[in-house]
Amino acid sequence: MDEPKTSGWRGSRELWLDAAKQALVETGLDSVKIQPLASRLNISRTSFYWFFKDRRALLDALLQEWEAKNTGAFVDACEAYAETPAEAVLNLIGVFIDENLFEPRLDFAIRGWAHRSDSVAERVNAADETRLAAIRAMFERFGYATTDADTRARTVYLTQIGYISMQVTESLQTRMDRIPGYVRIYSGQAPTGKELARFHARHKFMAQEADFAAHDAG
Repeated sequence: MDEPKTSGWRGSRELWLDAAKQALVETGLDSVKIQPLASRLNISRTSFYWFFKDRRALLDALLQEWEAKNTGAFVDACEAYAETPAEAVLNLIGVFIDENLFEPRLDFAIRGWAHRSDSVAERVNAADETRLAAIRAMFERFGYATTDADTRARTVYLTQIGYISMQVTESLQTRMDRIPGYVRIYSGQAPTGKELARFHARHKFMAQEADFAAHDAG
């Protein structure tokens, strides 16, 4: 491995932050340290201090990015336009399909970190409440009673977080095959073929036309 550079290019705040995120996801919190990150980036350790005061500042920036991206994705999806409850749930499920919107491995790593830090656990709990509140409000927007909306929100959220916590691995085909059933259970309404077609198109998934016809017939 090349020795870290002692002068010249300092990188960028985003580069250091991305390296820290990758280290956290791949090997855990103990690997998120300045010298190992400098070695990973092949730049000077002192360059770190152009962008962050210390390691604590870097860790706080990691948490802020997680909150903005992963929790932000939930809020955006729940507030997205939908004509029916089924379409609204499809918008939400889409968060878990697209890792450009939501990073499941990062969520898993942050939850592991929370077991070691009360302050991080508080932020995780706050994020969970924000996400649940967004899903609950989504159902209420379609006329579900408060108690029903809350139960449905918890059913959606805890199932999906269970996927992350259990590190479930399944093909995109398998996931897509299950989604109509999930939507029906979560919302009480089956998605139409057109709704599924739009959902599949957004996620660049090719499905059989016969499948759409079957859903419309059902």
